[in-house]
Amino acid sequence: MSSFDWVFDLDNTLYPASSSLFPQIDRRMRRFIASTLGLDQDAAFLLQKQYYRDYGTTLRGLMQVHGVSPDDFLCYVHDVDHSVLTLSPRLDAALERLPGRKLIFTNSSTQHAETVLRHLGLSRHFEGVFDIKAADYIPKPAKESYQRLLTQFAIEAKRAVMIDDLARNLVAAAELGMTTVWVREPGRPDPPQGAGEGTPGVDHITDDLAGWLESRLP
Repeated sequence: MSSFDWVFDLDNTLYPASSSLFPQIDRRMRRFIASTLGLDQDAAFLLQKQYYRDYGTTLRGLMQVHGVSPDDFLCYVHDVDHSVLTLSPRLDAALERLPGRKLIFTNSSTQHAETVLRHLGLSRHFEGVFDIKAADYIPKPAKESYQRLLTQFAIEAKRAVMIDDLARNLVAAAELGMTTVWVREPGRPDPPQGAGEGTPGVDHITDDLAGWLESRLP
């Protein structure tokens, strides 16, 4: 798979979902909503999840319905303890040997992505970050955000791989012609509607990203 562009999701993809980083972000979203909208924690939690379902991200719901500043939200929710992340020598080595350009596509901010990559010791491998601001705050899995990504980085979809921990985020990528890899948390159930390897939305499934990349090395 030489001369491919490799596009990686960030959270729960480049580090295990079992780490305690994303739960911190989740809790800070709830606190932000409670403080900003004057809600108790339970009501804030329900609104947080409702907006995630209805708008793709909690942030987009807050922007659309309440006019919340995205910068204020992103700065607050990503003010977390990144020391819980640990280096992955296998992933580092696999990325080093992986031929082709490597990019990040995240529904979070570039600042968050850079901080995570730094703590993982992976910064040097990635040539760019396509974040939620670059996507005009329209999150994955929207196809238009993938199209923006392809245009901004001059990516040829048929020679690109999209890697994400959420199977639903891969559907648009596959429709555009990208090869897709679902990084499934160990013990997580199969994708909805029986999706699996060889289906339109998911070409490959792995619970070991480093191992899957190693199997593709020349």
